[in-house]
Amino acid sequence: MSADNWWKCGIVYQVYPRSFQDSNGDGIGDLDGIRARLDHLVSLGVDAVWVSPIYPSPMADFGYDISDFCDIDPRFGTLDGFDALVQEAHARGLKIILDFVPNHTSDRHPWFVQSRSARSDARRDWYIWRDPAPGGGPPNNWLSNFGGPAWTFDPATGQYYAHSFLKEQPDLNWRNPEVRAAMYEVLRFWLRRGVDGFRVDVLSQIIKDAEFRDNPPNPDFVEGQDPFFRWLMLYNTDLPEVQPIVAEMRRVVDAFSDTRSSRVLIGELYLPLTRLVAYYGLNAEGVLEGVQLPFNFQLIATEWQAARIDRLVRDYEAALPAGAQPNWVLGNHDRSRIASRVGPQMARLAAMLLLTLRGTPTLYYGDEIGMTDVAIPADEVQDPFEKNKPGMGLGRDPERTPMQWSAREHAGFTTGTPWLRLAADWPTNNVEAQSRDAGSMLTLYRRLIALRRRQPALNRGNYEALETEGEVLAYARNGEEQRLVVLLNFGASPAPISPALMPRQPIVLASTAPARAEFIKGPLVLAPCEGVVIGTANDKGPDDMMSNQGLPVYIST
Repeated sequence: MSADNWWKCGIVYQVYPRSFQDSNGDGIGDLDGIRARLDHLVSLGVDAVWVSPIYPSPMADFGYDISDFCDIDPRFGTLDGFDALVQEAHARGLKIILDFVPNHTSDRHPWFVQSRSARSDARRDWYIWRDPAPGGGPPNNWLSNFGGPAWTFDPATGQYYAHSFLKEQPDLNWRNPEVRAAMYEVLRFWLRRGVDGFRVDVLSQIIKDAEFRDNPPNPDFVEGQDPFFRWLMLYNTDLPEVQPIVAEMRRVVDAFSDTRSSRVLIGELYLPLTRLVAYYGLNAEGVLEGVQLPFNFQLIATEWQAARIDRLVRDYEAALPAGAQPNWVLGNHDRSRIASRVGPQMARLAAMLLLTLRGTPTLYYGDEIGMTDVAIPADEVQDPFEKNKPGMGLGRDPERTPMQWSAREHAGFTTGTPWLRLAADWPTNNVEAQSRDAGSMLTLYRRLIALRRRQPALNRGNYEALETEGEVLAYARNGEEQRLVVLLNFGASPAPISPALMPRQPIVLASTAPARAEFIKGPLVLAPCEGVVIGTANDKGPDDMMSNQGLPVYIST
C-alpha cells in the first residue's frame, strides 16, 4: 500500500475539542473526551481525526490565540494525555492531524511580550511593527477580519502592530528567517510525538506586502455587508512570496514521512479555484511541492443547484495540476452547518455527493447525525466575531454546539453545564438513537463510507461528468474494472432518468431513500432529494454479489 494512501483514499473528520466530549464535568470538551469517543469514529469508518487548537491560550478566540505552541492547554488536558490519544488512535488505525496556526500568536506569547518591550528588543522584528501614518493613525487601510483596523497602537513604543484578527492576535513576521525557523521547530515538536499531519490556518495570509500599500476599494461592495469586504485584500493575502514558504513547510513535514506513512499538510484557503490550485506548488519540473490538500470550500459557498455544482466540479477537475489530489468539504467550525444551509433531506443528498466525488472528503463533527445551527441568545454569545459585529449573522457559535451523543442529561456530552447550549432536538437526535434507526442520517453515512471503502472506483477512480437535464446531477466514477454511476436529484419533483445513463444490468448500490435496494428492471425515477449509486449486477442477483469481507455489495440507505 502506498505511503500516502491514507489521505488520498481516506476520510478526514474534524473534531472541535471544546464541543466533542467533556470527560471531567467542567462543560468543555477535552482530549480524554476525544479518546473516549474514538470507537465512534472507527464505527463511522473515517481514517483521520483533525483536532482544532488545543494549545495554551487566553481563549480570546477559543484557542486560535496561542501563548505556547508546544504544550496543551490545561482545559484540554496534558502532553501525556495527548500522547495517549495519539497512541490509542494509531492502535485503532486512525491518524491524528493537528491545527497549525502560523499567522499569529497570542499577545501573551513570550515572543510578543519581548517584541513589544522595546524597539531595540531582539524579537521586535518577529512581529509586524510600523510607524503611524503621516498625520497619525494606522499605517494603512488594512482591516481586521473581526472588525476595525488591522492595527493597534502601542503607546509605550510609539508604533502600531498588525493583527489580521483580534488585537490579542498579533501577526508574526514571516519575512524574518528566525520566525520561520522557530515555527518549523514547532512542526517538528509535534511530528516527533507522532502527529500525522497539520491543517494550516489562514495559510494565504502569512506574508504581507513589503511596502504596506493600501488595499484598493472593492467595486462589488454593498452597504450593509460585512465592512471587512469594503477593500480588496490585494496586499495582505495570497502574495507570490507565500509559495516558497509553503514549499519550505512541506520539506519540513516530508522529512518525517517514511515508506509506511507520509505526513500531510492541509491548507485553509478561501480563494478562487484559479488561485487555490497554486498551493499544490507545481514547480518547473512538474513536481508538487506545496500542501497536498489545499482546502476546497467551494461546496460551502455555491448555490445548491445541480447545474451550479456540475459546473463547479468540472471547473475544479480541469484546474487541478497533474497528480494533484482533489478534496471536498461541506462544513467546518467557521461556517453554518450543511443541514441548516440546505435542509435535512437535501443534507442526505449532500452526504452522497461528498462521499462519491473524486478526492479526499472532510466531515465536520455532528454532520453525520444531521446536527443543525443553534440560535444563541445575545447574553450567551461566546464568539468574539459576533461580539465585535453583532447582528450581522457572522457569529460562529451556532455551528459549534456540543455533540449530541445520547438522550442522557446534556446529550451525554458533559455532567456539568455545557459551554454552549445544546440543540433542542438532542433527546431524539443523537448518536445512540440514530444507531438503532436503519433510515437515519448516521446509518446513511456509515453505509456510504463502507461502500466508498469497498469500491475502488469510489476511493481511487477517475471522475467523468455525464450530461443530463433538469435538476439531476450525474457523473461516473471509473476504476480499472469498475464503473459506478452517481445520480443526484436536486429538484423538488420526481426525476425520470434516461436509460442512456444506466450501466448494463444495473442495481442500486446505495440510495439516500431508506427503502430502496433493487435491481432496476424498468425506468428509474428519482424522488425529490434522492441520490443513488448504481453499479452492474450479474445474472444471479444481489445475493451473489459478495465483497471480500463476505458482505453484500449493494446496500439500502
